[in-house]
This record gives sequence, C-alpha cells and structure tokens, in this order.
Amino acid sequence: MYRFLLTPRWLGINLFAVLAVPVCVWLGVWQLGRFEQRTHAGDHRSAQAAALARPVPLAGLLQGSDAHTVAANDVGREISFSGQYDAAHQLLVPQRTVNGRSGYYVLTPLQPTGGGLRIAVVRGWTASATDLPAPPQGTVQLHGRLQTPEDASSPEVIGSGSLPAGQVGMISPSTLVNLLPYSVYDGWVALDGGDANLVAVPTYQPSGGNGLTLQAFQNLGYTGQWFVFAGFVIFMWARFVRREVEVARDRALGLEI
Repeated sequence: MYRFLLTPRWLGINLFAVLAVPVCVWLGVWQLGRFEQRTHAGDHRSAQAAALARPVPLAGLLQGSDAHTVAANDVGREISFSGQYDAAHQLLVPQRTVNGRSGYYVLTPLQPTGGGLRIAVVRGWTASATDLPAPPQGTVQLHGRLQTPEDASSPEVIGSGSLPAGQVGMISPSTLVNLLPYSVYDGWVALDGGDANLVAVPTYQPSGGNGLTLQAFQNLGYTGQWFVFAGFVIFMWARFVRREVEVARDRALGLEI
C-alpha cells in the first residue's frame, strides 16, 4: 500500500521533508542561541555598569602610553580626584540645556594632586553668565564622571569666533588650547553634584539593563517560528501520505475518484 513512497514524485517529496525538518530545527536552535547571547550580554552590561559606578582614582586613568586620551571603556566612569582649581582661567560654555532651560556650563581647569596635565572640570550649570560662584580655594576632593571631548558635530556646539571673551563653544583640547596657557587632558569631568549652588549637568552614564530587549524577544519569537515550520512540514507530509493511501484504497474498491 505504501509502495507509492518509492515513486519519483514521492521520492522528491520525501527528500524535501527530510531536508526541511532538520534545517528548520537548526534555525530554531540558532535563534535560541541568539536569544541567550542577548540576555547574557545584558548581564555583562549590568556588570560593566556596576564596575563603572565604583569610583576609581583619576590618577590611575592618567597613566600609560595613551594617558592623554579617554579609553572607550572609561567613558562615564565614576572617578575620585583631588587638586587645585585655576580660578583665573574659568570659562563658560554657552547654549547648554539642563532641565529644559538654556544656560552655561561653568568650566574650571584643575591641577590634579601629584602634577601632570590639567583637566577641565565642569563644576555645574547656571542660567546666568554674571555673578558666577568662585571655585573653592586650596586642595579640593571631588567626585565626577569622565567624559570624552566634544566635537563640531554636536548640536549644542557653536563657533568660538562669535563668542565673547571668557567663553568657549566646545569642550575639547583643540579649543581650550587657544584660551589656556597650558595643555589639558583629552577629556573632561562633570561633577556628580553642582559645585557652589550650580546645577549638576547631565552626562553619559553606562546602563546595564536586564537583557530582555526587543531584539531578544524577536529572537525568541523566531525560535518558536522555526520549530512550528518543522512541525508543519511533518504534518503536511503525513497528511499527503494519508490522502494518497485513501486514494489507493478507493481505486482498489473501484470507487469513483
């Protein structure tokens, strides 16, 4: 009764089913692996964010052959440092928005304890360019987040040529070198809390998340989809076989088809 399975037509159908089922299963397993990778990547990001949230001494980041630049894995890192402000060269960075209001970043160079390159410290934000609070005198102990230099593509950056004295349009060594009598570190620090009644500025901070992103759920959906396809191939093959058996039985009984 099942000799029809050896006919050329059915050999093609059988071959298709034999190949399609494992391919669908393999694709489902692959998508399941992608789902696990994305969720584990979220765990890794959470661990990395937790590590970056622990303050580290700034001096440790200023060592090595590339100490003049901010390493990619140090962006947003919480740092602790001490030093003395250079109040004579305090600058304003205009057109910076905080809490929906446009104002100024107050940038004050700081000489880290132990020497080395000075670093630009954004002490906070103010709405007015007048009556600015003076930075603390003497050695100060600070906490903040390390940020990369700005570039001209940032929407808030404006040309320094149109600014009055004492203002800079971009926080970058390439612009600060024209206003300061010394070189600065290729990066800047935003204090955690606004200094001297200044408002703390928003900064980049790494976020971990739980890994259950939209992409992860898409991979999980694709996993189920491929397993459904595999089951559908088996179901249709069995249905076609049953139909063929019924047709053969009807022919044997001399029934009209």
